[in-house]
Amino acid sequence: MPLSPVSKRRQVINFLTNYPDQGLTIAEAKNRFGIANLASTIRDIAPQVEAFGNWKIERTRTPRGKVRYFMRDTHEGDRTYGYDREGNRYMIGGPNDPNMVDA
Repeated sequence: MPLSPVSKRRQVINFLTNYPDQGLTIAEAKNRFGIANLASTIRDIAPQVEAFGNWKIERTRTPRGKVRYFMRDTHEGDRTYGYDREGNRYMIGGPNDPNMVDA
């Protein structure tokens, strides 16, 4: 069964949560995901990811003056759930965890 396509917004969210220390610049977003206006995409996703206080969008400048966006986890402790590539919630270690390998 083929996987359904993932939206560009979801690709940015997935990238920023999977690589929290790497961040994403405008040029990287264009090369990786084909996003022409990353600032607009970040404005669209910020209310969604910051809604419950578990994530915070941060914007910094690189030494060369480029803007780099990060998504920081503000939740203390271990997470008990995650999201798959399409944005569906699952319990970590549970039956729908895509990272678990069937024995």
